[in-house]
Amino acid sequence: MGFLDNIENAVEKVVKGAFSGAFRSEVKPVEIASAIRKDMDDRAVAVSRGRTVAPNEFVVTLSSTDEDQIDAWGADALAAEIEAAATEHATSQSYAFVGPVKVSFETDPELHTGRFTVNSNTKRGTVAPATTENERHPIIDIDGQRYLLTGDVTVIGRGTEADIVVDDSGVSRRHVQLEVTPHGVIVRDLDSTNGLFVEGHKVPAATLVDGNTFTIGRTRILFWNAPEE
Repeated sequence: MGFLDNIENAVEKVVKGAFSGAFRSEVKPVEIASAIRKDMDDRAVAVSRGRTVAPNEFVVTLSSTDEDQIDAWGADALAAEIEAAATEHATSQSYAFVGPVKVSFETDPELHTGRFTVNSNTKRGTVAPATTENERHPIIDIDGQRYLLTGDVTVIGRGTEADIVVDDSGVSRRHVQLEVTPHGVIVRDLDSTNGLFVEGHKVPAATLVDGNTFTIGRTRILFWNAPEE
C-alpha cells in the first residue's frame, strides 16, 4: 500500500472545539462552511512537490433542531453551496482533491441546538474538481465547473448513478462515458436518447484532442489534455 493509499484510507478528522461549542441560536451555514475550511487546512497533506491533498468528503453531524432547520433551508442546495465554497478555498490554497467534494448531514439526538461536528476523510473517486493547473489528468469543463478525470472510465449523465451528474432534461441517465487510454481520451455514446455530438457532428464515439468540445442534450462540455507541469 502506497503513501497516498494510506492517506485515502486513514485520513479522518472530527472537528470539535470552537466549532462544536454551544451557540445561543441555531447553527448557521457560514459556521459549517468555516469549520470545513478549517478542517481542510488542518488535514491537508503534502504528498509530493507542488501537490497537497485535502479531504474531499465531509459529514456534518447536527442536533435534531438544527437538522430540521437545514431541511427547511434545503439540505441538498445548502450542501451544494458549501461544496462550492470548499472547492473555491482549495483553489485559493492550491490544494488538490482525489475525488469529488461531498457534504452530507446527519443527526445526533444527544447534541444540543447550536452544536455540531464535522467528520472528514479523503476518498478517491473517478473525478475530482480541478483546483490547480498542475494536475496531470485530463480536464473537462461543464458550465464553468472543471473536473479532473482521475479514473479510467467516467460516466456522465442525468441519473444519480453517473460519476458526473448533469441537470439537463435532454441528457439520458447514463449518456456518455469518457475512457482514459494510453492513446488518448475516448468519449463514447451509451445508447442515449439524443446522442453525442463532437464539434457539432453526431458520432457514436471519438478520440478527443486538446480543445475539443462535445455536446450532450443542451450541455456543452470542453476538454483539455493534462497540462504540463
